[in-house]
Amino acid sequence: VPVAISFIIFLTSIFAEANRTPFDMSECETDLVGGYHTEYSSMKFAQFFMGEYAAMVVGSSLVITLFLGGWSIGFGLDDWLNENVANWVLKLLFFAFFFVWVRWTLPRFRYDQVMKLGWMVFFELAVINIFLTAAILYFVK
Repeated sequence: VPVAISFIIFLTSIFAEANRTPFDMSECETDLVGGYHTEYSSMKFAQFFMGEYAAMVVGSSLVITLFLGGWSIGFGLDDWLNENVANWVLKLLFFAFFFVWVRWTLPRFRYDQVMKLGWMVFFELAVINIFLTAAILYFVK
């Protein structure tokens, strides 16, 4: 249970750090109208997007390494897959699709909603998760 709570908190923070859709806050009128489309052109625009996708790949790699067993696909399916395909690549492609899918699905949050989500939900969940993990480690020992 504590690992699942940590996974959800960490995945949501990766979304926020990568500035993906639920957490990409529009800051002024030009961001609502055209945003970086009007400020950047050609290679500057490409570098902007490559930075976002690099953040997605790094965040997905961290989630895979910390929570999903790294290179192993898990659940006894390692022998089932072809040895020529790396398991971590499949996981990385899945999480890249997951990032894009969430962008397609969820609307943008307002500032007050993001602050309430961060301070009233995820902060309390993280503190409860710390105490729950400590209690489990204390009583299991």
